[in-house]
Amino acid sequence: MRPRPSFETALGELEQIVNRLESGDLPLEEALSEFERGVQLARQGQSQLQKAEQRVQILLADSEDSPTTPFTPDAE
Repeated sequence: MRPRPSFETALGELEQIVNRLESGDLPLEEALSEFERGVQLARQGQSQLQKAEQRVQILLADSEDSPTTPFTPDAE
């Protein structure tokens, strides 16, 4: 079992996997293996993001003067 990579490392590896899969040059078994690794990395990244969001909400909740509002990426 591989050690869990940092979020940034996992994202970089996921981008490389996507590029290799999109090239269409991989044999079927290798493409399936790459896809499986990509799904694993995406799930790990999602988990890390959720944990980070929870930490931010806890930190903000400690300050009662600042109400929290849910983050939405489209609200820029």
